[in-house]
Amino acid sequence: MPINTDAFRLKARLSLAGAESEYANGRYDNCVNRCYYACFQAAIAALADAGLLREGRSWSHAFVPGQFDGQMITRRKQFSTSLRGTLTFTYELRQKADYQEQSVTDSEARAALRRTRAFVSAILEQEREIV
Repeated sequence: MPINTDAFRLKARLSLAGAESEYANGRYDNCVNRCYYACFQAAIAALADAGLLREGRSWSHAFVPGQFDGQMITRRKQFSTSLRGTLTFTYELRQKADYQEQSVTDSEARAALRRTRAFVSAILEQEREIV
């Protein structure tokens, strides 16, 4: 059974909506957590559409960003270089939010949200071009 990329696109949309809500309510740690997962879920959809993911395999938090930046941006040039590093950026902020004493600042959350919007939008836009 193939990977249901529509399900991952929906998850990405919902995670982004959650990030927007968390930011609006001043919950910056939660915002960056949702930003990271919105990007991660969108990247899974894009990689699966490109035939770079197999069902039943584990898609680690190292594998997905490496494949997205390496294959989808650098090698295949399917996405703008401006998206390079977005998964790593949001992952590192999520690590701070979830596992460190310090909280994410307003400006960090705003930057994560800006990059996440661009990342998820680019992948959703590509879906429209495929259909």
